Formats: sequence, C-alpha cells, structure tokens
Amino acid sequence: MLSDSPARSGDPLAAGADVLVTVCGGTLRGRQENGLTVLRGVRYATAPRFGPPVPEQPWPGVRDAVAHGGVSPQPPARPGSAGGSPEIGVQSEDCLNLTIVTPAADGARRPVIVWLHGGSYRSGAGSWDRYRTDRLAREGDVVVISVNSRLGALGYLSAPGVSPGNLGLLDQLEALRWVRDNAAGLGGDPGNVTLVGQSSGAHSIACLLGVARARPLFRRVVLQSPPLGLGLGGAADTGRLGERFLARLGGDPSGASLEQLLVAQQAAERDVAGRGFTPAYGPVAGADPLPDAEGWLSACRAGAPDLDVVLGTTRREMAYFLGGGPISARVPLVGRAVENGVIGVVTWTAFTRPTLRFARLLSGAGARVFVYGIDGPASASPYRAGHCSDLPWLFGDEAAWAQAPMLAGQRWADVTEHGRALRSAWLSFAAGGAPALTELGWQPYRGRRAAVHRFGTACGGGLGR
Repeated sequence: MLSDSPARSGDPLAAGADVLVTVCGGTLRGRQENGLTVLRGVRYATAPRFGPPVPEQPWPGVRDAVAHGGVSPQPPARPGSAGGSPEIGVQSEDCLNLTIVTPAADGARRPVIVWLHGGSYRSGAGSWDRYRTDRLAREGDVVVISVNSRLGALGYLSAPGVSPGNLGLLDQLEALRWVRDNAAGLGGDPGNVTLVGQSSGAHSIACLLGVARARPLFRRVVLQSPPLGLGLGGAADTGRLGERFLARLGGDPSGASLEQLLVAQQAAERDVAGRGFTPAYGPVAGADPLPDAEGWLSACRAGAPDLDVVLGTTRREMAYFLGGGPISARVPLVGRAVENGVIGVVTWTAFTRPTLRFARLLSGAGARVFVYGIDGPASASPYRAGHCSDLPWLFGDEAAWAQAPMLAGQRWADVTEHGRALRSAWLSFAAGGAPALTELGWQPYRGRRAAVHRFGTACGGGLGR
C-alpha cells in the first residue's frame, strides 16, 4: 500500500506491557516483548522530496513507538524470488525511521549492532519480519537497531536541479548520528557500534568506510555478500539514468505521485539495462557524502588502522538470481552445467574477487580483517549457497523464512545449527572485536587462502580461489 502520509497502522507483533524510554528528543512509548524492549517507527530525521535529511527535532509529551513506521516506496517484490515474498508494509516518503530491540534501556553499556538491509538500493526495509532481531539481542545481550532509509529514485536519483544523488546514503549517515547520540539511553555503548549489512547494505557500509565524517560513528563492520564489483556509480551512467527518469516521468518530479515516481523509476531502469553490473540506482562517486573514486580509496586507507572488519561471500551468490532458470529448465543436464558455469563466473567477478581485493586493501592499510566463506549446507535447491542464504542463519526466524524456495530440502534444525555458529561469531565480534574472533579460531586475513573461515558443508570453490 502506498501512502503520502506517515504510517499509522498497528502491528500484531506489538503485544506486551508498555515501557517508556527517554532519548535525546523526548520520551518514546515502546513495548516489553518476551523480556526485550522494542521500539518501532522511531523517526531519526525527516526530509523533503529530493532533499537532504534534517535531524528529528525534540517533541513534547510521549510519542508512540509501538507500530512500524513507513518503508521507502518501492516496486513489488520480484515474482518467484528465491528468498520468498516478504511483506512490504505501508510505503511512505516519511520513512526515515528505526526499529530498536534492546535487552533493557537501563544505562548499561552493551555493544550496539546497526543493521543495514539489502535489496539493490531499490527495495527492502529494516523493519521487515524476516529481519527481526530478537534472537540477536537476546543471545548476545546487545542493542540492535535496524534502519529504514530512502531507496530507488527517491534515495539515489542523480539529476541536476532535481536531486544530487546519494540521499539514501546521507539518510544512513544521519541514522548513525542518531545512534551515537542515543545509544546510552537505550542500554548501549555509543563507543562500541558495529555495522552489519548484507548485499547493498554491505555495499553501503563499504561506501561509508570512505567517508571521513562517518568513521567516528562506528568501530567495527561486518559485510555480508557485498557486491563490490559494482564499484561506485560514475557521472555518465548516473546522468543517463537521471535523464531517462525525467523523460519517463514527463512532469514535475516535486509534484508527482508516488505511483508515478515508481512507474518512471522502473521504466528508466529498463532503458539502461544491460550496461554492466552497476545498479540502476545506488551511490554516486563525487556526490555528498562520497568523494570521487580515488578520494574514497584514500579515505578507506586512512580510516583502516582503527577498524575491525569481517567480510565474505557465499559460494554461489548468483544462484539466487539465476538458479533454476530457463536454460536448465529446458535442457536439464546440459543446461544445468551451463547455468552452474555462469553462476560461478559471475559470482567470482561481481562478489568474490572484489571482496578479497577490498580485504587486502584494508588489511594492508592496518585494519584487522577476517574473511569468511559460506559453502552450504548441501541442498536439492538450485539456489544452494546463493545470495541471501546466510540471512535465515543470522536472524533465525522460522516463521519468516521456512517457506523460502532457497531453503528447499533443508530441515529447519539444520538452519538453526548453522545459524548458531554464524551468530556466535558476529556477536563475539561485536562485543570484543578482532581478539574475540581469534579466540574462536579465526585467522586474520592477509591474502592467504588458508585464513578464510568457512561456514557450512565444504563443497569446494568459493572464497580463497
């Protein structure tokens, strides 16, 4: 459902006793749920259409934080997705909000994890049920904050006189400032913030590593399946996309409806399709807050000595997008071999190789870097060990994930077992950084294949090639 006003719908998960939490701007009314304090729809900023975010101002009285806020307007989910069909929620331009799960807003200094979701910079929301962070907060005694920000053309359109680009990245930066200013009131430690992102969420974290003013806002990062082969958008490609968007819209962007914006966004994407791996909408080099490409690399190196990093990919990233496609469906034996070959080549080119290069760059500049690979578990699904296969492990919510096609042939008990190991590593890292992973048997990555930590059933290939 699309809405041009803030979301006000109730949430069936928001059952429990009310709890009041005081943050810098005022008092929030959240809920106690199964021993955790949960705050939903917490606005961290507002923004005019195609304008930068403005920090949320103090408010009088008590503000409700029991229902999810709006999610960025986005196209419908891709039919037949390997990850299943998530709920979308109420779509609204008033979407700069957070979901906060904390063991208690009690003045303790717990580690803080900030979750940045994936979705190719055009879909997704940190507030989706599949990203529920209850298990992480409970198992690790950590505060987990999930971010909603602008996506697609609203967040990343680059068109002179209309939108400067990178507005979604500026939203994320503003969310991190909010976390710094309010973590202590939520039972967290503002000096111990770990960013965790997957897919475009991991890509955006890599972008922020090259933003000097962002670096003081976090201490550690986890990049799950970052599509670093995408690089940063250049002026030529983003300029053409902006031109096509405006041509398809055929009117004033400031007065267009959300439906009109989404139709023009998708049409412009089709117009520029097939021009390489660069996403249709995403971060643009040289637009605030990003420096140009060389400046970004220099800033990544400059910030590396104070940084702890975990990053890695799955063995068959592209299977999420290509597995069980028309070739293997029509010619089962030969087609499957061709399909697997394409999956391997594109996974290596778009994900694995650039991830290893980035790991070497950061390690060489003084960061404490650890690399992992996800191999399985074995499955009859053509999507096995594909993109997003680590998400059910991380969040462990059976109701949200059990019916996802990419889990076909797996028992939920196996998902739980693999997830326990991954969550233990991430939570230990968030609490204690590089020394904690070393105690778990991980080796720092300095370009050696043997240092890659493997999750799941060993199947050969993958990271460390």
